[in-house]
Amino acid sequence: MIELEGLTKRFGAKTAVDDLSFQVKPGAVTGFLGPNGAGKSTTMRMMLDLDNPTSGTVRIEGKHYRDLKEPLKHIGALLDAKAMHGGRSAYNNLLCLAQSNRIPKSRVDEVLDLVGLTPVARKKSKGFSLGMGQRLGIAAALLGDPEILMFDEPVNGLDPEGILWIRNLMKGLASEGRTIFVSSHLMSEMALTADHLVVIGQGKLLADLSMADFIHQNSRSYVRLRSPQQERLKDVLHGAGIHAVSVPATGTLEIDGVPSERIGELAAEHRIVLHELSPQRASLEEAFMRMTADSVEYHAHAPRQGGE
Repeated sequence: MIELEGLTKRFGAKTAVDDLSFQVKPGAVTGFLGPNGAGKSTTMRMMLDLDNPTSGTVRIEGKHYRDLKEPLKHIGALLDAKAMHGGRSAYNNLLCLAQSNRIPKSRVDEVLDLVGLTPVARKKSKGFSLGMGQRLGIAAALLGDPEILMFDEPVNGLDPEGILWIRNLMKGLASEGRTIFVSSHLMSEMALTADHLVVIGQGKLLADLSMADFIHQNSRSYVRLRSPQQERLKDVLHGAGIHAVSVPATGTLEIDGVPSERIGELAAEHRIVLHELSPQRASLEEAFMRMTADSVEYHAHAPRQGGE
């Protein structure tokens, strides 16, 4: 388990992380979300004692990272795949880490095989592509077979096969009871991987709840209808006290707060043909954008037309 209590980090007059408290529990993939500049990377660096907090504490299995003996056996992390020594081979990069934490030499070959780098194990890492570098960083995180794993943008540079592989790896490790903490800007991927979400904005905690609850609380759910008897359908719905909103662009009706089953029963009762009856719920991306709208530090704008 990872525990943060009142974690704060200031850089001069700027507060990057502001009184942040939450727990990352075992047995689940916890996604760590926030707009650019929200303080995610700074938070993860403080977890590993790479940055000192201004105030507050982080505990890994009840201890500060600096107090862990052979820390790679407790927590593995991928924060920057380029942190490897480019002049060393993939094998020697991992061997140095293994020796520093008294990890058996045989484990180096195991993790290289696990991430698919055995064919290039003896090549210098400076020649690796971005995706290969990511795989080497993941191998380093797995080296000590730790109970806690942290990944910052783990799918960056991976091809579709690699993305599927890391997704299944994280979910499989969580199913073994391990603690998995992953930060990513790819909402579609996070929606497929994470069980729980921690969301921050401008260094403050915005949400700490399950994926399902996050989407439910931060999105609009409605039923979409389409029928060749649209006007009659609206009359029937109105008679039942149900307000339907017309959407001319799609030729559909939208209804809030009424189960789709109830609408379908009304249509059947009045022999109205339906071409579409579909419950709609926002995606993780839409829910995230809604929650963090006031916390975005940098706003892009569309270019003005006609040279105005």
